[in-house]
Amino acid sequence: MFGENGLYYPILTLLLASLVIMGSPGPSTISATAMGVAYGFRRSLGYVSGLIVGTVAVLLAVAVGVVAVLLSVPHGALVLTVVSAVYILYLAFKIATAPPLSRSDDAAAAPAFSGGFLLAVANPKAYLAIAAVFAGVSLFQDRRLLDATVKIALLTAMIIAIHMIWLLVGASLSRFLQHPTVSRVVNISLAILLIVATIVAVLE
Repeated sequence: MFGENGLYYPILTLLLASLVIMGSPGPSTISATAMGVAYGFRRSLGYVSGLIVGTVAVLLAVAVGVVAVLLSVPHGALVLTVVSAVYILYLAFKIATAPPLSRSDDAAAAPAFSGGFLLAVANPKAYLAIAAVFAGVSLFQDRRLLDATVKIALLTAMIIAIHMIWLLVGASLSRFLQHPTVSRVVNISLAILLIVATIVAVLE
């Protein structure tokens, strides 16, 4: 089917581009992994669901051109960056000070859906990465609505898959991090990595 209408290679290109650009280490993906390490898979699901929904919201904003309008407002980009930086610093603190899973209490507050959503919509890398992928590949050159609809569907699936994979990686590592000292070192390292990834994303 795809071979006959020439869609196979554009779709493959879109998926590979999204995997490389959107799936590379950044504030959103690193935080998903860090949550998995610090809080385990189940207690991190709410936060990561917020990341996914927020990133899909960014995708929709890119698709309808809202981002171009937002960034054209004086200091619009700066406001996004500041909000993202402040929340990421708070998130890094939460990760660095999270207790080992063997000692953690299910009642202890893990970052929630709203926290993940806030980070996603204020993540400077998300807009640039999604815009690059969305605009970089055309599936239906003469049918813009269909082109946008198919790309939104495919990229939404990739957003879900990418974040869940990063969360699963973190959660799988948490099984080996029951020792308090090892857990603390890993959590602090991930918190630092999250801050570094954010700085790199902003400088790009």
